[in-house]
Amino acid sequence: MFGYCVWILIALIIANGSAAIAEQARGINQAVPEIAALEPELESLYRDLHERPELAFHEQRTAAALADRLKALGFEVTTQVGGTGLVAILRNGPGPVVMLRTELDALPIEEKTGLPFASKAKGLDSEGKVVPVAHACGHDLHMTGWYGAATIMARRRAKWHGTLMLVGQPAEEINGGAAAMLADGLFTRFQKPDFAIAMHDEPSLPSGKVGFHSGFFRASSDSVDVTIFGRGGHGARPQLTVDPIVLAARAILGIQTIVSRESDPLSPAVVTIGSIHGGTKGNVIPDEVRMLMSVRSYDEKVRKHLLASIKRQLDAEAVAADAPSPPSINVIPGAEAVYNDPQLTARLVDALRQHLGDESVVEMPAQMTSEDFSEYGRAGVRAVLLHIGAVNPARLASGAKVPDLHSPQWFPELEPTLRSLVAAEVVMLTDLLAAHGNGGNK
Repeated sequence: MFGYCVWILIALIIANGSAAIAEQARGINQAVPEIAALEPELESLYRDLHERPELAFHEQRTAAALADRLKALGFEVTTQVGGTGLVAILRNGPGPVVMLRTELDALPIEEKTGLPFASKAKGLDSEGKVVPVAHACGHDLHMTGWYGAATIMARRRAKWHGTLMLVGQPAEEINGGAAAMLADGLFTRFQKPDFAIAMHDEPSLPSGKVGFHSGFFRASSDSVDVTIFGRGGHGARPQLTVDPIVLAARAILGIQTIVSRESDPLSPAVVTIGSIHGGTKGNVIPDEVRMLMSVRSYDEKVRKHLLASIKRQLDAEAVAADAPSPPSINVIPGAEAVYNDPQLTARLVDALRQHLGDESVVEMPAQMTSEDFSEYGRAGVRAVLLHIGAVNPARLASGAKVPDLHSPQWFPELEPTLRSLVAAEVVMLTDLLAAHGNGGNK
């Protein structure tokens, strides 16, 4: 009986999801009817980008393919901004400057989706090693939606005024592309935008739903590269050594308490030790162990405390073990926390609900993942990052395990995700560039 009730509940959820998708489709057809004729071209572009991914700062083919398409639409296109980035400008009279960003890069991951157009690409990583490459984070979807929005905005110039600034950013996956473009004059060589928006695919939301979160939305992220030094020797005579593997194990356990016992539970923090390497044989105690960590938070005080406490734990374990020297600790700053401008967020949500339907937009929780889109807000631009649901609603409702971003099995449910992504971007851009727009609020 219980199982029967569960299936009834799932059926109702699926039915409600189908109704919501139908309502959203009606909203898209009314608000952005141009999408229907554009879909074959967009699907072709998506497959091409998916099949031929490129790693950070190596996105030459990707950038060139997009640049050629944007030039054909009448955009003024500049390439090689911040390395492999591109900027495309479409001027349409006086009004605000609105920036829409997409990412260009992929990940060093072997795709295992089984798609007929799955990536078989290879590339060179930062250490010069040949690695498989795949769009396991959805940047191929983002680029396709970005181009679709650009195409429609170019064709409906009578409905908006101002300057549309499209930014194709390299190296988001290594948190370097936004800073590189800004350092290369993104907001000085070109106009500094009044608003900046971007969208990212989301595995926790049904396909086509737009997710928003006002205020802090994505965490800061720092990498910590640690080398723990010991004194190596024969595994049969551990008393003559200082075992860095044991030292590392104790340090790892201690570091876990920084979040669980030193941090306020209401102020999110994450410390992940994702890599540990040491030794070559079972009967040899090595001289050193290397660990790689990721440290995430929203609050700057929490961030500093996490990093200081990691050093304290590591130094103390080295002293306790009588290690020959303290550990080497190298902190590599990563992305800053993404802050969604509350006033701009509210305006965009209102526009999306008005044109795509109330059920098309949902509030979602903040996330501990990072995004260097934060750099544009820190440069003084009112910025908002939104998410687009990318999983079949029935699959979510069933409770089945869904691959996460950065998984070899991840790929978005292309429809209605792509259609909704394009529609959402067009609605937001049209609202911000509408005739009543003046660079401020409506």
